[in-house]
Formats: sequence, C-alpha cells, structure tokens
Amino acid sequence: MNFPLYIAKRYLFSKSSNNAINIITIIAAIGVVVGAVALFIVLSGFAGLKDFSLQFSSVFDSDLKITPANGKTLQFTKNSEEKLKNIEGIEAFSKIIEERVFLHFKDKNEITYIKGVDQNFGNVIQTDSILAYDYWFIPGQNEVVIGIGTSQKLSLGTRDYGNLLEIYVPKPYEGQKLDPTQVFNKQQVVVTGIYDVNLDLNNKYIFSDIDFARNLLKVDSTSISAIELKLAPGVSEKDIRKEIEVLFSEDILLKNRIQQNDALYKMLNTENIAVYLIFTLVLIIALFNVIGSIIMMILDKRKNIKTLYNMGADLKDIRKIFFLQGTLMTVLGGLLGIVIGVLVVAAQLKFKFINITASLPYPVKLEPINIVIVFATISILGLVASKIASSRVREKLLL
Repeated sequence: MNFPLYIAKRYLFSKSSNNAINIITIIAAIGVVVGAVALFIVLSGFAGLKDFSLQFSSVFDSDLKITPANGKTLQFTKNSEEKLKNIEGIEAFSKIIEERVFLHFKDKNEITYIKGVDQNFGNVIQTDSILAYDYWFIPGQNEVVIGIGTSQKLSLGTRDYGNLLEIYVPKPYEGQKLDPTQVFNKQQVVVTGIYDVNLDLNNKYIFSDIDFARNLLKVDSTSISAIELKLAPGVSEKDIRKEIEVLFSEDILLKNRIQQNDALYKMLNTENIAVYLIFTLVLIIALFNVIGSIIMMILDKRKNIKTLYNMGADLKDIRKIFFLQGTLMTVLGGLLGIVIGVLVVAAQLKFKFINITASLPYPVKLEPINIVIVFATISILGLVASKIASSRVREKLLL
C-alpha cells in the first residue's frame, strides 16, 4: 500500500492530541462542504431561471426568421414562395409585415409595433399558448390582438365595439401639408384578444391580418418585413440555411431562436459566469482554512515527521502525506456538498418549499454539467491549497 496515502488517511480521520487543531480541521471541512453546497445550489438556481426566462421565447419566437440585411423589406414573389414550400424540413412558414405605429384610444396614446401575419402564423407559433383573453383575430375583419401591457396602458378591453382602437402610421412623404390629418394613414379596429408573454413583449406588438397591415402601411403585395419558419424535428439547420439563401437575390439575415434573443442569452450567461466567479472566490476563502489546518497539523506532527524521516522517508514523501491529506479533505468535502446540494435541489423540484410568489415556486434545474463544474472547481482549488500547505514541510523540521 502507498504509505503516504495511508498516513494521510490516518491523519485526516483520527483525532489530534491538540483539541484546537481538531476544531480547525472540522471548521475547514465544514467550509468546503458548505461552499460546494452553495455553489451547486446557485448554479442550479440560475439554470432554472434561464429555462424560466427562455420558455417565453420558445413559444413566441420561430425556429428561423428571415429578415432583410438592408432596409425594412425584402421581395418575396409567388415563385419564391413555392420554392420555399418545396424545401424539405420546413413544416410551415408565415409572412410578416412589421412597422412602428401610433395607437389612440379615448384620451390615451401609445407607440408600439404592428405585426401583420398571415393565416399560417398559427402553424409556426402556438397562438393559443400566448393568448390570455378571448380569441385570435379573424382575417379581413379589422380585428387585432394586443399585449396585456398595452391593454393596461390604454385601459382597453376586448370586443368594445362602441369605442374602437385607432391606429395611425405616417404616410410616405409627399411634400409639406397644412392639414395634419393628411400626414397619417388611419384605421379603426376592434380588439378581439389579449396576449401575455413577458414584460417587454407585452408592450411591443399589436397583431393584425397581413392584408390589413399592407393596406395601413401602403406596402405592395410582394414586399414583406420578415418570414418566420417552423422546422421539422431533427432536421439540420445548417442545410436548411443553405437552401434558403439561394432563394433570394438580395442579402438576407437568417436568425435562429438564440440569435433572435442574443441580448437575453448574453445577459443570462454573463450573470451565470459572474455568480460562479463570486462563489468561487468564496470557496477560495474557505480553502484558506484548509491550508491553515494542514499547516497546524504539520506543526503538531513534527515528532512523527522526524520518525518517518529516520525510518527512510524522504522530504518528497512527507510532503506528499500532507498534500494527500488536504486533497482528501477537499475532494470528500466537495462530494458530500454535491450530494447535499442535489438533495436540496431535488426537494425544491418536488416539494416547492421556496416560492417567488404565492403561486410561483423558485425555478431550479438539476444538470449533470453543474455537478462536474462544482467537483472540478473544488478539486482544482483543493489541489492548489494542498500544494501550498504541504510545501511548508521544510528540511529544518526533519532535523
């Protein structure tokens, strides 16, 4: 048997004659365990928050979105539409007209975006999943669906046929006009439904029929703002991109769901890294206790060290004893902390004992990668701390 490992285990699990060293060792071990538990729970919490935040984009954003690289519109002819339909792997697509508009209802005003969609939009996006009140608009009926945020700002409900919502959009410039009413195109609509996705999107869009949006914005029949696509499960996004790019003579941008929400993804990933670094710093501070406990053990075991040296052990072997002691303390403490952390996260998933609101449990997620990250962090820091502490074994202690 490797005698440095044997001695290290004896030193780790046996009591010292000095009670203070026992207390310091216990505190160091508890620090490692608590640090591992805290790091694992925080990473699991952020994984849950990330999924919770992105679940809204998964029901609102399409698998792929085609937009013009320059300008506001791109040309999409009947011929291009037929070719797009024939691309294998595309389950459905919807043509979009989008532009900023001005809303007026009674004495209240709001600026938002109109999003004109065709009848295939329900096959690309599950409109039932985002609709909070009443029903989706019927094409050709001057009906719209607005966000719950816009509804609250305008104090506007659904199916108010006595008080119609007015939508204004500036006309293309045709020279200076004295009458301000001739500067805008205006349409009156009935709100048939209210959608609820998240705080930002609830104030951003007003959905309408694409023909209504074309008429309001005076856009020709071959011009669109975007195309949103739903892909079949398991298809190669890379191959689909190549086939789509050859359909358009003008430059286009193709964005998947992540690219459509790149700011949100970057924010969540940055926060996750920042929290990981903060708790890693806490672990580093906790591991100073490990260094201290090993150094105290070295001083306490001076007679034993001399005996081992006289029996033939060299300086390298003696240093290895205390290096292994520190490594065992951090690795075993890290494993115990991970086990406790997994149990805590699993309990939250099952019993939901911590809530954000009365009806919303704090989201957490068990991910194997977090176990690997915590264990790797504890192990690497433990090896560094053990190396620093074991290097305190000098030749003068052997004389």
